[in-house]
Amino acid sequence: MEENAGHTYVLPMHILVIEDDHPLRASIARGLREASHLVDEAATGSDGLSLAATGRFDAVVLDILLPGMDGVEVCRQLRAQENWVPVLILTALDSVEQRITGLNAGADDYLGKPFDFGELLARLHALTRRRGPGVPAEIRVGDLHVDTRKRLVHRGSRAIELTAREFDFLLCLTRNAGRVVSRTELLTDVWNDAGHTHSNVIDVYASRLRRKIDEGESIALVTTLRGVGYMIDLPSANPPGERGTGPERDRD
Repeated sequence: MEENAGHTYVLPMHILVIEDDHPLRASIARGLREASHLVDEAATGSDGLSLAATGRFDAVVLDILLPGMDGVEVCRQLRAQENWVPVLILTALDSVEQRITGLNAGADDYLGKPFDFGELLARLHALTRRRGPGVPAEIRVGDLHVDTRKRLVHRGSRAIELTAREFDFLLCLTRNAGRVVSRTELLTDVWNDAGHTHSNVIDVYASRLRRKIDEGESIALVTTLRGVGYMIDLPSANPPGERGTGPERDRD
């Protein structure tokens, strides 16, 4: 986004809409074009995958239930091709399993049908902000290496497999390494939702990250500061005798 004279302008995006419901696809495309974005459309998973594979899109709106190749398989194949374009999946409101399956396949966010177009637009803006030019290609914290373009994570020589949401959680922490990231910041950056600060979803994901990144390692990196937030702790930033100061820390 750019700011000028107190007004905020959203940079135009090139968005691919993969949806077999023609009226819905046309409605989404029309709304995006009216918001000054460039839009391509596909009615099948195979056609959508072929277009997405060109690498020219800033984001993809992807329906789960598509004829032939479904949205989950489209997403899996994109990630297998190391195409990390942000993907927003569309699902039925009561289909929790579809949402989980889509996210585990590599989607970045989901939106239940029926939805408000304004929310779809806001979620697309949030996804492209998180993948914006301000994110370095590589982030290193001690022996933790995060490749933000290919979305790969290594701890030393050990490859660490993360879901799309776990990666975004880790990215938020590593971009702020050595600084406490509050629950509100995490909900805004990772979930695009700052209104549920008492939700335990952050604790669940922090526990998963700690297990995947720190288990079996001599130095723990993922730190919980109870009542404050979470951080990736720089090993060299805490000389002996300083760990007991400040908020209570929890590495277990």
